[in-house]
Amino acid sequence: MDDPNRMMAHSGGLMGPQGYGLPGGDGAPASGDGEARKQDIGEILQQIMNITDQSLDEAQARKHTLNCHRMKPALFSVLCEIKEKTVLSLRNTQEEEPPDPQLMRLDNMLIAEGVAGPEKGGGAGAAASASAAAGEWDNAIEHSDYRAKLAQIRQIYHQELDKYENACNEFTTHVMNLLREQSRTRPITPKEIERMVQIIHKKFSSIQMQLKQSTCEAVMILRSRFLDARRKRRNFSKQASEILNEYFYSHLSNPYPSEEAKEELARKCGITVSQVSNWFGNKRIRYKKNIGKAQEEANLYAAKKAADLSWAGAGRREARSPAGHATY
Repeated sequence: MDDPNRMMAHSGGLMGPQGYGLPGGDGAPASGDGEARKQDIGEILQQIMNITDQSLDEAQARKHTLNCHRMKPALFSVLCEIKEKTVLSLRNTQEEEPPDPQLMRLDNMLIAEGVAGPEKGGGAGAAASASAAAGEWDNAIEHSDYRAKLAQIRQIYHQELDKYENACNEFTTHVMNLLREQSRTRPITPKEIERMVQIIHKKFSSIQMQLKQSTCEAVMILRSRFLDARRKRRNFSKQASEILNEYFYSHLSNPYPSEEAKEELARKCGITVSQVSNWFGNKRIRYKKNIGKAQEEANLYAAKKAADLSWAGAGRREARSPAGHATY
């Protein structure tokens, strides 16, 4: 940096130029002295502007020299005066923006599905709500598979959300430290730093919205796939349900049909062997949970079967009796 004695040739120093609204020296300076002071200020400002073109070591050395200069407070005062006159501290200030409604909708959906919320690693609540919305699952295996895949989506979501938050916080901290460091040389108010943080968060919010949008889409695809598959397999005909229930209650002591019996039942009901196996598995579970109601249903099917056998026996006896026909 240039010799301070040359730069501050008079006691007024940087406080002399009236163009910055600062008091002068003891009296009105001569025109030659005023030009010298303006040239000194111009050199200082030019050196500040050249910092961006210097290497890091050179810039640090220049910055240290500037901070140690005895007239550095005067320079800072001049910059504050200029900034106040140009109203830079009030420009671009805006009121706090309301929350993004689209982001709020995504958050509510993720909470409702059990992906977001305080219970990390869960997802059972979402599976239960999905079951309640579409009725009880007919297949416990598929229910477990649904919860496992939902938990996987939740895990991926929280991992990506942690990455997003870490990147946002790291970048925000870097910018805040940079602005605080620059505030030693140029005037930067805390409100301006806060405003810059808001701008950074707004830029990052687009990444957050994209993450939440893709997660919601993954959950909806998962629900649609499992619920549609369930609808295709749950609509047994009334006749098929009666055949399966009749076999179940007639073999209540051992409601585990053999493979041959499953194939026969599948043929009668017009469904697959796998569907027969799933039906019996779910039926056994429901029977154990509500054995009282199931017992009434068992008595109903037993009475129905007895009535069918009675009518069938009467029909066979009548067919074997020629006299019976002659009486009519």
